Amino acid sequence: MPMRRRLLPVLAIRRAVPEPRPHCRFLHSPSLLDAVAASAPPSPNLLSRSSAVPPTSAGAVVAAAPTAAERAADYLELAADYLDSAADYLERAADYLECAGTLLQGVGVLLSVWLRWRSTPEGPDGMVLMLVGANVAAFVLCCLAGPRFTMDHFTTSLDNFKSGRLHTLLTGAFCHIDVNHLLKNMGSFYFFGSSIAGMFGPAFLLKLYVSGAVTGSAFFLAEMACLAPREEGASAAVRATIFLEIFLYPKRILYLHFFIPAPAAIVGAGFIAADLWRVKKGRSGVAGSAHLGGTFVAALVWAKLKGWI
Repeated sequence: MPMRRRLLPVLAIRRAVPEPRPHCRFLHSPSLLDAVAASAPPSPNLLSRSSAVPPTSAGAVVAAAPTAAERAADYLELAADYLDSAADYLERAADYLECAGTLLQGVGVLLSVWLRWRSTPEGPDGMVLMLVGANVAAFVLCCLAGPRFTMDHFTTSLDNFKSGRLHTLLTGAFCHIDVNHLLKNMGSFYFFGSSIAGMFGPAFLLKLYVSGAVTGSAFFLAEMACLAPREEGASAAVRATIFLEIFLYPKRILYLHFFIPAPAAIVGAGFIAADLWRVKKGRSGVAGSAHLGGTFVAALVWAKLKGWI
């Protein structure tokens, strides 16, 4: 009996240990570990390849591609605009250099001819012929180069002045509209210029021609600042030469159109009245203000020769 009582507690302890659950009971239900695994967030290192990139991300990349291409096209268009602007600047610089070279070459020819002829009997007539030849050469050059070149480099206008083409204040004195304009101006300049150069020398005639041209251009620009813009040519320099002769010899008989005799004072008054009427009219084919500028230069030179200024 005593031995039996001692074995009972051991058996009781063994019976208290729970028996393992049969596997067949949980075949159709998730285990505790499976439930925990299902509830826990998946680790990024354990993601399957099928869930790496969602389809919406690929669509966003495809949608962003045209935007990037449009930006690239805008940048290329902007670069093309910059290149076009640079080409325009280079072209203008080339035009300025070409015109400056032509102008300096012309000035050199004028100075060389003047230095050669100032002490010879042929000097006065030589200066007149040289200026006439320069006008004819400029007319031929403008005909060959075209109207665009003529407008940019041989006419006085507000556009040329604002664009920095200041050489047109002088080169405009060698420009003519057509052959008829050239013949009239050069015919008058030959007769009156020969007289002025014979009295005061070829250098005086050259200074008078240049002063009349620049002053006539200034008068013309002043008029154009208030009225409709247009272009002006060589008449101001010729008008300065004619009016100096008129101021010096107002009673001398002049022949209008080579066969109508009239006193020089009457002819000069008629020219001034016509030019004032052209300025008042505004839109005229003849630059009356430029003519008045040449007349003003002739008046100043005449007053200086008289000792009044």
